[in-house]
Amino acid sequence: MSKKLSLFTVTVTLLCVHVLHALPYSHYQSRKHHGDSDKRVPHITELFFTQTLDHFNFNSMGNGTFNQRYLLIDNFWKKGYGPIFFYTGNEGDIWEFALNSGFITELAAQQRALVIFAEHRFYGRSQPFGKDSFLIPQIGLLTVEQALADYAVMLTELREQLGATQCPVIVFGGSYGGMLSVYMRLKYPNIVTGALAASAPVRSTAGMGDPAQFFRDVTNDFEKVAPECTNAVRSAFHELKELADNRVFSHIQSEFLLCKVPTTEQDIRHLYLLLRNAFTLMAMLDYPYSTYFMGKMPANPVKVACETMLRGPDLLANLRNTAGIVYNTTGTLTCLDLYGLFMECADPTGCGLGYDSLAWDYQACTEISMCYESNNETDMFPALSFSESDREQYCYKRWGVTPRPKWLKTQFFGDDLSSTSNIIFSNGNLDPWANGGIRQSISPSLVAINISGGAHHLDLRGSNDADPVSVIIARRTEADLIAQWVDNERIRLRKSP
Repeated sequence: MSKKLSLFTVTVTLLCVHVLHALPYSHYQSRKHHGDSDKRVPHITELFFTQTLDHFNFNSMGNGTFNQRYLLIDNFWKKGYGPIFFYTGNEGDIWEFALNSGFITELAAQQRALVIFAEHRFYGRSQPFGKDSFLIPQIGLLTVEQALADYAVMLTELREQLGATQCPVIVFGGSYGGMLSVYMRLKYPNIVTGALAASAPVRSTAGMGDPAQFFRDVTNDFEKVAPECTNAVRSAFHELKELADNRVFSHIQSEFLLCKVPTTEQDIRHLYLLLRNAFTLMAMLDYPYSTYFMGKMPANPVKVACETMLRGPDLLANLRNTAGIVYNTTGTLTCLDLYGLFMECADPTGCGLGYDSLAWDYQACTEISMCYESNNETDMFPALSFSESDREQYCYKRWGVTPRPKWLKTQFFGDDLSSTSNIIFSNGNLDPWANGGIRQSISPSLVAINISGGAHHLDLRGSNDADPVSVIIARRTEADLIAQWVDNERIRLRKSP
């Protein structure tokens, strides 16, 4: 579908704060960013919402509650009229997403919208049971359905409190957060007018597609920069495998500056996973400028990685230094802690570290299916399988649960979305998650936007002088569509009795 583009004419939506469900003043925190003199700079206030523990079982927790964190930006809002832009928080601290989603606040400034970034239960400071949140059975309250209900309840209460019940709501999200935005529009169309789902792998996480796709697409990113780059990576892994097969573990330690000598097959497998994860992150975050999101990354990290891999004849040293772009960004680490820098989990693309990694591991063991594998044939990595059987064994041992690989497709439709409307599916062609999402428009209001030269939800990031033209056009298209949805919802509301 083609349409004439106009400059950012979007209405930005944000969330309102409900006094009955807001915490007492002693729980209030405020963080102001930049000076008050700039009216286009977002003023972010940190708040907590008293949220229901279990939305679907009246006996298990009764009316128990927990404190759910959210960030409020209201200095752009035309009170009672401007739309609400609601970010469906995903697997991490909500501040990290808020500070890396500048497009939302740029639109809010232009559309006089209220903005809310809601933190996902069991992540960041939104821990329902404090330090006991990751015990069994408490962790069982971490589900996609509970998170969506959290957002629906929060939106409903805050709209009432802020006098915003007639303000159309647009939800935004990136990656898993983009999936949640799609699901909010599917499950709560009475609350949500439309959704921008950036880099949302709604197909692959529902068990649809090719398990080899993800790491094949990571490899393709490096192949595009230089075919000899991927050849060098393959050869380096081959040299490493020969050392491991011959059990020359001390040489592996010295080549990769490991803190401890690897001594087992599991140690070698973990080293493979750690190295593969470095390439995965650089492909995902291949932005044209330096960033600090999921760690510090230079501009064009895939290009930097290829330059490093081709620096000289010592391929193992080049592989080590390439991984150091991710794991030793300051160059100050004297050795690499194999198990301290990377955690193997039910997500082969990486769960991260800390408590957030535990939450994501549990979700990958229950509803969200990510049985992605490298095979050393269609990709440049060692053959590392992760079948549904592998997932079942790991998850039962780790969490005492058996995954339900077909549930996400059953519950949230997979790619059979023609019955809904008003969703933008944006993907960048540099993002290995892209082909796990929606790449073709389904209808005039279910629109796929493909961004040439775009990495993982680049369109959600704030404007930058280094942005490719493709993402500038994509943001304008998104803005126009959102503005149409908001206008149509206002017309509908005026006609309602």
